[in-house]
Amino acid sequence: MRGFRTLLGLLGALAATAVLAQYPQKPIRMVAPFPAGGALDVVGRIIAVPMSQSLGQPVVVENRPGADGAIAADHVARSAPDGYTLFLVSYTVLSATPNIRKNLAFDPLADFTPISSVGKLSFFLAIHPSLPAKNAREFIDYARANPGKLNYGSANATSMLGPALLASFATLDMHPINYKGEALALNDFMSGRLQLMFISGTLVPHVKDGKLRALATTLDSRSPLLPEVPTMVEAGLPPFPINPWIALVAPAKMPKEIVERLSLETNAALKRPEIKTQLDNQGFEGAGSTPEQMAAVMRDQLDAWKRTIADLRLKFD
Repeated sequence: MRGFRTLLGLLGALAATAVLAQYPQKPIRMVAPFPAGGALDVVGRIIAVPMSQSLGQPVVVENRPGADGAIAADHVARSAPDGYTLFLVSYTVLSATPNIRKNLAFDPLADFTPISSVGKLSFFLAIHPSLPAKNAREFIDYARANPGKLNYGSANATSMLGPALLASFATLDMHPINYKGEALALNDFMSGRLQLMFISGTLVPHVKDGKLRALATTLDSRSPLLPEVPTMVEAGLPPFPINPWIALVAPAKMPKEIVERLSLETNAALKRPEIKTQLDNQGFEGAGSTPEQMAAVMRDQLDAWKRTIADLRLKFD
């Protein structure tokens, strides 16, 4: 019996070696759930370069926007777990959307194989400079004096939750305008159609050019990109309760050997100095993890969104 078990172990090891020896043999798709030009898309294109080099096959970002990421998630969940379809996914899709949308075709935990964390997005509370407010308190006073007259962009989970949190805290009446992606909302924000947004680090050059005004960051500490901008707490606002994570996952039941290879390559890419610099310039805090650590984050944040929505008594269309 012991000899039989030993033989099975050797056969399993040989099979695992064969899987790795054959992978990858063709280009790998990295599906992104939002339009090109947004923060997640930019991060994906940055890390795809070193991963293509180390894997020896092109890693190509494929944008499948719509339905708060549900379209892309359903597509990936139905794909073969062979390592050739990956999902560069954010907390919006696997933490927020399952708590906001009903009757989803995918399970945010059971239908995906965690590979690695990619990092955390920086977000800022920002306003259009046509408003007279210079800080968060002045903005609240202005918004209270102009009920129903201010528009905010709703393009992802943070840009939905942020204004809801602010409105609940300060009893504000503001009107949402919905977008399929942050890049689309940014255009209207710059033009003045929107007066308020919770927006990622993509706003930084526009703040420096005076085209937008940042009032606070949702990070626990000040962003090195805009060190003069206070945290939510420093600005007299409630702390932001959500971790805006990005991760690399795959369809469920992907072979362990491929998962571990991809996790290794993702972590290695994030540690490269030139990649870190590029991500820093986007206001993105790159950080890898093991598959098990990412699985724990996904479970925790799914529950965190459920609690936050319940605590704020939020209703989403």
